[in-house]
Amino acid sequence: MDDVLTLARLQFALTAIAHYLFVSLTLGLVTFLVVLQTRWAITGKDKHRTQTRFWGQLYLINYALGIGTGIVMEFQFGLNWSGLTHAAGNVFGAPLAVETLVAFFAESTLLGLWIFGWDRLGRTAHTVLIWLVALTAYASVFFVMAANGFLQNPEGTRRVDGEMVPVDTATLFQNSNAGSAMGHVLTGALATGAFFIVAVSAWHLRRRTAHTEFFWSSMKLALPVAALTSLVTGIMGAGLFQVVADQTPTKFGPGDKNAAARAREFTEKFGPDNYYAPDYVRTAESLMLSSWTVMIVVPLVALLFLIRRNLIRRRVLLWLLSACVILPYLASTAGWVFREAGRQPWAIYGVLKTEEALTPGLTAGGTLASLLVFGLLVVALTLIDWALLLRFARQGPDAAQLGRPPSPAGKPADHATLTY
Repeated sequence: MDDVLTLARLQFALTAIAHYLFVSLTLGLVTFLVVLQTRWAITGKDKHRTQTRFWGQLYLINYALGIGTGIVMEFQFGLNWSGLTHAAGNVFGAPLAVETLVAFFAESTLLGLWIFGWDRLGRTAHTVLIWLVALTAYASVFFVMAANGFLQNPEGTRRVDGEMVPVDTATLFQNSNAGSAMGHVLTGALATGAFFIVAVSAWHLRRRTAHTEFFWSSMKLALPVAALTSLVTGIMGAGLFQVVADQTPTKFGPGDKNAAARAREFTEKFGPDNYYAPDYVRTAESLMLSSWTVMIVVPLVALLFLIRRNLIRRRVLLWLLSACVILPYLASTAGWVFREAGRQPWAIYGVLKTEEALTPGLTAGGTLASLLVFGLLVVALTLIDWALLLRFARQGPDAAQLGRPPSPAGKPADHATLTY
């Protein structure tokens, strides 16, 4: 049982972390696209259209491959965790189902209209579409966090014949754990998108490519956002830490007095067990805090040079800004480990243990096989995603195919199209 449980947890951790990293960049970039395209809709300036097309193409690459990791993650609820869905599917299944409808139907349909609506819809109608895409993306986050918040803080429910049922649906969607975490996730995602734009822009500026002005403009937009959202994410994280201390204190280990008190309560109610989070959870907490600190300091230093208009001559700083693209991913991964692995040994905190959430009859061999299959698929999707992002980011705006007007009949495509 211990081997099966470890393998199943490892499989879910791999796919969930990978999927969240896709989602984080997608949420961040779509917010920037809303700003860029709205500027184009208002001003009609071609430079804003070009920026929307370039960053929009990178957004689409990440979005498309991220869907694959999301589908893989969904399979696991039935494959490895049917005990969880049996015990609490009536509660957390509803927000997940709504999220699927929002993401895979509403959001993808609107995004398809946006992709194929270039030069077919007016500027205003086409801009409204990207606003709707962003709103549906935010709605997806809301429903996912409502489900996750229930696992952290199972309010508004009761058990009937071993199954949890909602007593107050409003409580499920107003869960304080979910609400505080959602703000933290959204600002963190915006920081991820900002650092990505800063990293690509810094690479082009450092190499003095043919699109210096284009990426200088992108840098001036994204760098202040990177600094501000990193700061706001940290502030929201501090508030979330207080929620964690009140609702799931055992994440902080036996040295915390609230954690010790809660562990005694669990021992009296459920019997002896290790009710404290694993030691690596606190290592993840330290990594999250250190990554966040650097995420604030580096953009602030770069802003000083940006204000003085000599950032472009600071090649070492530009190199550092490109390297810092990894920081939001480190912070997000560490934060996920702290939030989710820190809940151990509970699948639903204080209600259902993780070992009880497993699918009955799972074998170590079968779980290992699914781990290898799904793990390799997720790793492949991640590598393909970054290979494509790097390729098209380096080519610059001239190679963007999104929104490119079709070549007139009888005339060859331009050079950028031929090198696509």
